[in-house]
Amino acid sequence: MTRVLIVVGIRLYRDGLAQLLTAQEGFTVVGTESSCRAAVANLDLLAPDVALVEMGLPDLDAITDALAERACRIPLVVMGIADSDSEVLACAERGAAGFVTRDASMEELTGTIQRAAAGELLCSPRTAGSLVRRVGALAAELNLTPQRVRLTRRESEVAALMRQDLSNKEIATRLRIEVATVKIHVHNVLDKLQVHRRADAARLLGHVARSSS
Repeated sequence: MTRVLIVVGIRLYRDGLAQLLTAQEGFTVVGTESSCRAAVANLDLLAPDVALVEMGLPDLDAITDALAERACRIPLVVMGIADSDSEVLACAERGAAGFVTRDASMEELTGTIQRAAAGELLCSPRTAGSLVRRVGALAAELNLTPQRVRLTRRESEVAALMRQDLSNKEIATRLRIEVATVKIHVHNVLDKLQVHRRADAARLLGHVARSSS
C-alpha cells in the first residue's frame, strides 16, 4: 500500500484528488495540505511514501528540502507542470522523482506515483534526453576538481555523511554535535560546491572523490 500526501492549494481539487486516489487499489491518502509549509510541519506525523505536490505552490523548495533531509528520502511527485523541458528540468533540479503534466490521465498519475515509490523515474525519452544533457551541462559549468573544493576537516566529515544520505539529525548524532551546527556546515558545503540541493552536493562530491582516487 502506497501512502500518499497530497499538497494542493485549491480545496475542491485537493479533496477530489484524494477521493480518486483512495478509490485506486494499492493507494491510501495519509493527509492533504493546502501549503508546503503545512506539509513540512506534518511530515513526520503522516509518514508518507510519496508526496504529491502541485506545481507553482509557494515555498515549493521548503518541502523538497525537507523531503530530502529525511533518513529515508520521501520521493516528490510534482503535478500540473507544462509539457516543456524548462518546467521538467526545474522540477528535476528541485529533486523531484516524478512529473505529471496538466493533461495527464489518472492512470499516468498512479503509474508515476508507483514508480516514484519504487525509486524509479518515469518520463518520456525526450525528457530523459533533456535531463541527461542538463546534468552534463551542470558538470561542465562547475568543472569541479579536488583542488577547487576546499573543505575544512569538519565540513569534510559532514560531506562524507551527506553522501550516505544521512539527515542533519543523524549527522549530528554521528559527530556528536548540535543539529544547528550541522546545518551551518551543510550550508558551507553547498556554498563551496556552488549548488543549492543536498542531492546535487552528494553527486558532485562523488565526482570529486573519483577524480582524486
